[in-house]
Parts: sequence; C-alpha cells; structure tokens
Amino acid sequence: MVLFAYLFPFKPKYSSVIPIKSIIYWGITGIFFLYGLKLNLSKIKEDMSNWKLHLVVQLTTFVLFPVILLLFYPFLNGTDYHTLWLASFFLAALPSTVSSSVVMVSIGKGNVSSAIFNASISGLIGLVMTPFWMSLFMKKAGHTIETFEMVQQLFFQILLPVIIGLILNRFFGSIVQKYSKTVGWFDKIIIFLIIYKSFSAAFLNGIFTQVPFITFLVICAFVISLFFIIYGVINLVSKALHFNREDTITALFCGSKKSLVHGSVFVTLIVSDLSLQPLFLLPIMIYHAFQLFYTSYKSRIFSKQIESSNV
Repeated sequence: MVLFAYLFPFKPKYSSVIPIKSIIYWGITGIFFLYGLKLNLSKIKEDMSNWKLHLVVQLTTFVLFPVILLLFYPFLNGTDYHTLWLASFFLAALPSTVSSSVVMVSIGKGNVSSAIFNASISGLIGLVMTPFWMSLFMKKAGHTIETFEMVQQLFFQILLPVIIGLILNRFFGSIVQKYSKTVGWFDKIIIFLIIYKSFSAAFLNGIFTQVPFITFLVICAFVISLFFIIYGVINLVSKALHFNREDTITALFCGSKKSLVHGSVFVTLIVSDLSLQPLFLLPIMIYHAFQLFYTSYKSRIFSKQIESSNV
C-alpha cells in the first residue's frame, strides 16, 4: 500500500468520486463493533484469577514501554528530532495486538486463555491510556489536540461500537467466530485504506524528503532494540515470579507486541496534521513487521521443544 501510494497517490480532488474519508470513518467504527462481537466474556471471567500474569503484561504494555521512551525525552525535547520521538512514543503508548498474540501463543503451546484475556483487555485499556499518554506531550510540542473533541470521537467511533458489540455478543458472537477469517479481511482492508490515504498525503506533501535515509535506519534499529529490551525484561520478571512455561510464553508474546490496528485508528484521531500522520505510523509499521517475524520464529521453537520433550 505504501508503494501504491507512492505510484498512485490519492489526490484531494478524487474525494468527490471516492469518499475515502467517510469509508475509513465507518470502517473504523465497524472494526470496533466486530471487536465487541468477538470478545468472549465467559473466557475472560474464567481467567481473571491469573492476576500476576495479567499485571505483568498490562504494566509492560502501558507503563514500561512509555517509561523507556521517556528516558530519551530530555535529550530530544526541542530538537529537530522531537517529532520522531513523539512518533516513537506513540508506538510505546499503543495497546497490544489481539489476533496475532493469541495465534502465536497457541502455536508456542502457551496459556491461550490468558492470551485471550490480556489481548482483549489491552485493547479496552488502550482506549483510555493511549490518548492519555499522547495528550501529555502533543500540546507541549505545539501540535493541536482538542481533548474534548478527541474523547467525544473516541466514544462514538470506538467505545460505543464496542459496547453495542458486547451487548449483541450473545446473539451474533458465534457467527463472527465462525467467519473470523472473512471478518479479518475487513479489518485488513480498512487498515490498508488508512495506510494508503496517510502515505498518499505524505508523498504529495513531500514529507519523507525531511527524513534522511540514515534517520530511517536509526528508527529501524531503535524499534528493534526496544522490542528486545522489552522481551528481555519480561523474561527476567517471569523467572523472578516463577511463572510456568505456558505463562512465560504468554507474557513474552502478549507483553512485547503493539497493535497496528489501534495505531492506524488512533493516528487519525490524535494527529490532526495530516502531513504528520505517516511519520507517526512509520515506527509502528516497522515494529509490527518485526514482532510478527520474531514471535513467529520463537513460537515454532517453543512448539518443537514441547514436541521433543514428549517423544
């Protein structure tokens, strides 16, 4: 989609033919309505007793990640790299993924029910924590962020659809689960459109000419290093708390992930300057690609270890 946006950018005059802004708006609403329909409340209630694991995952997602980025704030505040720091902080403030976390934990023979719990709860907590973290620094950096309007939009576009989905879960939840692959394609299409629209604006406005190639490499190195720092800390904490093998795998996979879905959605709500949205998407896109690659690799290793131990 990035390449397509570069070759065939969506120009403002095309909006009269294809109302891409409205499609994305209602698409985001649909994503979170389906998210509410997919939540299995019975499984979430059953797994609430595993509170140490849940605490590790959620504190890692919404506290450890941002705190690590805050260590760099005094050195980059007021410099030419402050916007790139904000983009990286946006990555750190996002919730964990849902589907990929559960899939990877399942492949690695981890605690699947706890993965479902943490992935689901993380998305709900993120509705509050992501805007909260970002609001602390966006205004300081001179970026417009209307808190009341953002909260209002979050409620009507995200929280309300989730609540309606939860209410209708008992009636239609099984249907959504049955056709989960088809539903998954709807999510992907909306994300593709968000990425296409954002990067079209970036290429039309020449935003990436402001980011030298060496800076892009630094961003890649930083987000990958961030992943391994988080992964290592979770591993140490899991050992200190004497987690069993299944809980350790769940903590590693759920706690180290960040959601491109939520990132793609929140960037349209939090970053009002359209020309800056692609910069805010860049770290999460790099991080998302790497986390899928590495956790896929590790999940297969964990699975083979179990298979060899059972022989």
